Amino acid sequence: MAAIIEGGKLRLSGYVGDYYFEDGFTSADVVVALSQIDADADLAVHINSGGGIATEGAAIHALLSARPGVTNVVVEGIAASAASLIAMAGQTVTMSAGAVMMIHDPSGYTFGNSDDHSKTIEALEALATSYARVYAAKSGKTADECRDIMKAERWLTPDEAVAEGFADDTTESKAKAVAAFDYRLFAHAPNNLVALSKAKNWSMSTASVPKHQNPTSTKEKTMNDKERADSLATENAGLKAQIEKLTASVDTAVKEDRDRRAAIMALDVAKGREALAEHLFATGATVEAAKATLSVAPNAADTSEQEYVPPGRMNAHGLNREPTNSKPQAKSGLSARIDARVQRDKA
Repeated sequence: MAAIIEGGKLRLSGYVGDYYFEDGFTSADVVVALSQIDADADLAVHINSGGGIATEGAAIHALLSARPGVTNVVVEGIAASAASLIAMAGQTVTMSAGAVMMIHDPSGYTFGNSDDHSKTIEALEALATSYARVYAAKSGKTADECRDIMKAERWLTPDEAVAEGFADDTTESKAKAVAAFDYRLFAHAPNNLVALSKAKNWSMSTASVPKHQNPTSTKEKTMNDKERADSLATENAGLKAQIEKLTASVDTAVKEDRDRRAAIMALDVAKGREALAEHLFATGATVEAAKATLSVAPNAADTSEQEYVPPGRMNAHGLNREPTNSKPQAKSGLSARIDARVQRDKA
């Protein structure tokens, strides 16, 4: 275990998490160590770790952040990967001379099928999003800005860590104390000053307004319940109007589509060509284009099955055959007399 209480200080060194024979510390080790310290007491946490398991780092950060007492962090040597997230739990973070802080995206590996790999990606994205929010809360940057830094894998010197807002001080040089003022009133104040104002709850009641600052800019701060309700009502009305406008637009598009289909199917040239007319509608053809196509297409009735008439043979076979649907005709002349003689002979 490398989570050691020494003279009222908590020293965290080595690997973050339980990893085979690596010398390190786990969230369980930190729980045991914190049990030896008064919860309301000030605590200095000294970190020297190259990182380790991302979820263990998140758990330790949560433990330190939840302490009711003041927790300050000192980076000795290195705070990289998961260890840099732990460092963000400090109300103040001090970079020792020669120390390094590294911030990057969580990583991992998977052995399995494509679904297994997809689950790993999902878990890594969730971890990265959570990490980015922690870095943002400390630095005053947005979560997206912090995610860009994570993806780039930034290695920060003490001065760079302070400049980026991930640390507050270095042992090489002391920064002058920042005057108390609500820097959130300015449009382009540095992110770390905005975050400091929020953390210290600095407001116009504790600082005077600069001469160039318009005092009316604090109106939002002094809005009463009714004004806030009215503002929300106005915003909701605007959103409702936008939704109604979009809904009306969709209804209009649906009606126009139905009217186009009805007009195509009602065309005279569509009769007998209904299947083709439906196809032309489905492909987005206009009424005029559909009419032009249908007018040159063959009618289904024109291609219906016709009665098969055998062609005449060169040897004239069957040419003297009477049509099957014709009525027998009366015989006359010589043929009639021959038939009568045949009948008498038979008698």
